[in-house]
Amino acid sequence: MAVRACGLIIYRRLQPAPSSKVTDSIEYLLLQTSYGTHHWTPPKGHVDPGEDDLQTAFRETQEEAGLQATHLTLIEGYKKELHYPVHGRPKTVVYWLAEMKDCNTEIKLSEEHQAFQWLKLEDACKFAEYEDMQAMLKEVHQFLCSRE
Repeated sequence: MAVRACGLIIYRRLQPAPSSKVTDSIEYLLLQTSYGTHHWTPPKGHVDPGEDDLQTAFRETQEEAGLQATHLTLIEGYKKELHYPVHGRPKTVVYWLAEMKDCNTEIKLSEEHQAFQWLKLEDACKFAEYEDMQAMLKEVHQFLCSRE
């Protein structure tokens, strides 16, 4: 049976400089795990019994980053599934896109993570080692740019 997890790709918009494009002001939240290879990832986690996928994404975001659903605006029209093996078993991770309502809201990490960064697309792709994660971040950025 495949492992199923859900999470949110969270971004914030900083006040753009007058000469810059609006999309240059977008930063993505990545958390660094405190276990394994200390990889960087958006907040995500396993679906609990009786939970739907979106409930899981919000619960995990609250647990891992200290962000309540009230801190975020879910962005309609974006949902992505990634599929990859973990310890020889198939894993599916479903991500939604959410914007911070206040870009100064404090991030409060759980013991599962040791650091967080707000990163522009290029840096976020460097931190996210996995190709499918990099491709998803680029896709999200393109999606946000197309809505401007």
